Amino acid sequence: MAKKGNEKKGAKVFKTKCSQCHTVEAGGAHKQGPNLNGFFGRQSGQADGYSYSSANKKSGIMWGDETLFDYLENPKKYIKGTKMVFAGIKKPQERKDLIAYLKNASA
Repeated sequence: MAKKGNEKKGAKVFKTKCSQCHTVEAGGAHKQGPNLNGFFGRQSGQADGYSYSSANKKSGIMWGDETLFDYLENPKKYIKGTKMVFAGIKKPQERKDLIAYLKNASA
């Protein structure tokens, strides 16, 4: 069986690879990327007050474990035309850890 994500390790991944562009707390500011509060289970491109690419808004993606796992590997390949300038996270366990963190931190 696949190893689950480690929330504590995921917090470190977020801090080093995501926090430059994203916040997770309720009412947090949009930076270069949108605030991620409440995005789990929500359709892509829906955070109020953030200017998304049309590719992101039209993607129809519902954010969950599987979609995030695939997206975080290579965002530009997953949503062609996204303005997210992030190469992705190649290590599967690192992505699982990040998702475990985001599930709670953005709720």
